[in-house]
Amino acid sequence: MSPDISPVAPNNPVPPTDMSPRSIFRQALGPEFDRLHPMLQRRFGVDPAAGYACIGHGVFAEVRRGAWWTVPFLKLGAFRNILFPDSGTNVPFTIENYPYVDGFGRPTVTFARTLEVRPGKLRRFDATMVFSPERGGVVDYLGTHQHLATDLQLAVREDGSLHLRSTELRFSEGRIRFTVPRLFSGSADLYESWNEDRQRFSIQLQVRNPIFGFLFGYRGEFSCEFPAVAAADVPARLKPRREEIRE
Repeated sequence: MSPDISPVAPNNPVPPTDMSPRSIFRQALGPEFDRLHPMLQRRFGVDPAAGYACIGHGVFAEVRRGAWWTVPFLKLGAFRNILFPDSGTNVPFTIENYPYVDGFGRPTVTFARTLEVRPGKLRRFDATMVFSPERGGVVDYLGTHQHLATDLQLAVREDGSLHLRSTELRFSEGRIRFTVPRLFSGSADLYESWNEDRQRFSIQLQVRNPIFGFLFGYRGEFSCEFPAVAAADVPARLKPRREEIRE
């Protein structure tokens, strides 16, 4: 069980339901969005038109990786804030979801996770998400340069929690574009829920390779604040260094 995490009082709180019909997750889920727990509607309602961000602070009870032969794959991902080879228990982390409009005019939400894997040693997962009418869902750009993109399959579970599953990875750089071979890719299953008793969000992730099995994962809890922000207020450190129009 993860250690106790004191709840964080909302800053400039917004109503507990999504106030923006344009949020990327509402567009992707349609009427199913209303089946999410109200706190998850609030969390995944972040959008430039909604006027607020979601900032979470918590602890991963466990961060783990696969066998020794997964380390080179994970080290490669660390160069662009996609994966990393560290593991541990009781790992403090933050997650920052800021809305903004990217250089191509798309409403975008940051999903930046920063972990203190040991004192003074930080690791980051960087992702930015958009809704793609052409692809009919949320596109998740991974890393600092948006070289990798994947479609997300979203499902609302019976308890009002959310399941996000990544699909095939697509690589884009200049004129080069291809689907990453299964041997060199991993699919992610992410579950988020609201714990009524503890008044916190719960999160669990597993990344698996279809051939080699488990690569990386974590589980933990976090509390959130929902500060009011304008689209121009997103910290530059959370934005990708390069944007990709091809979805």
